[in-house]
Amino acid sequence: PQTAYIGSGKTAIAVSLGSMHTCAILNDGSLKCWGINTNGRLGTGSGASWVASPQTVNLGSGRTAISVISGESHSCALLDNGSVKCWGANNYGQLGVSVSQTSTPLLVDLGPGRTATSIYSGYSHTCAILDDSSLKCWGQNNNGQLGIGTTTNQNSPQLIDFEVGRTATSVILGGYSTCAFLDDGNLKCWGRSYLGTGSYQSLPQTIDIYKIIP
Repeated sequence: PQTAYIGSGKTAIAVSLGSMHTCAILNDGSLKCWGINTNGRLGTGSGASWVASPQTVNLGSGRTAISVISGESHSCALLDNGSVKCWGANNYGQLGVSVSQTSTPLLVDLGPGRTATSIYSGYSHTCAILDDSSLKCWGQNNNGQLGIGTTTNQNSPQLIDFEVGRTATSVILGGYSTCAFLDDGNLKCWGRSYLGTGSYQSLPQTIDIYKIIP
């Protein structure tokens, strides 16, 4: 283990790892990233191919980071005002915006009046639980990992339809799959076939947890 110098008197309160880049939220709410910078995945606005020391990400005037997540070549931050900003590669729509890539954080449109309470990342797809407890996902969808009933990639947040009245309390994303625990304690998963439900599923499927937890 090697110490990363994140600034005099600074400590890290959260860290996320991408394929070849790292980001950390510091104790003052600032965000720093370092590593490979292909596709602008460090979010610093720099065109450098890689950076060996932590660099500050500009989240906007007065904004701080609450949490940060990283995929293979992108990252997103949940800010103190509940907004979400993403940066890096966008070849599958994983940033939730209509650009090919960006080296500076861009605001994700979560819907009128909506904010996020938590964010999650897979290889190239991203999800967020919103302030109304709904779940939206965007990005790569070749295995149905967005849970919207299609296998078409999406560059804007898409609402996941659970049973009437059900909401997600926590979410976990794999490379090509997604699972959510619901407010009634049930587990639903979708995406690639190793979910235990047969072939890939493009809609949330209830998982019998007694079969996967001894």
